[in-house]
Amino acid sequence: MQRSRNDLWVGLFVLIGGLAVLFLALKSANLLSLNFDSSYKVTAKFDNIGGLKPRAAVKSAGVVIGRVENITFDDKSYQASVNLSMESRYVFPKDSSLKILTSGLLGEQYIGIEAGASDKNMASGDVIKQTQSAVVLENLISQFLYSKAADSSSGSVAAPPPGTSK
Repeated sequence: MQRSRNDLWVGLFVLIGGLAVLFLALKSANLLSLNFDSSYKVTAKFDNIGGLKPRAAVKSAGVVIGRVENITFDDKSYQASVNLSMESRYVFPKDSSLKILTSGLLGEQYIGIEAGASDKNMASGDVIKQTQSAVVLENLISQFLYSKAADSSSGSVAAPPPGTSK
């Protein structure tokens, strides 16, 4: 009788430990959110979202104020339509702007919001038009290489080798 009671307690302890590990894994992978606060939904349109994923953070001044709900492609405007779930306790003016930013050099992408100056605040269903797309590293490199190639072929004359005269 004593042995089966100990087995029950050990099994219960192992089960609770397994659930705790599962909870931590889902939280750290940003797949689980236990937010019971009310929220409002807004939509933003971007030309390029880079590597932005659903459940990515929406931050203002480094504070998480919402999450990306889902991302779809709008075949009429040929833009990415990003649906955001913003916590109701954080209110922003209607003319606020959104940027897709990166945590660190190669970190995950998130949306940064900068408050505008309008008297009216965002409400559920609003579409944010002032957006700045993600900076794509490949585009920056190609622009840099193109500008260097244009500089070298723009008629600059190479200096004569040392020890020779013109």
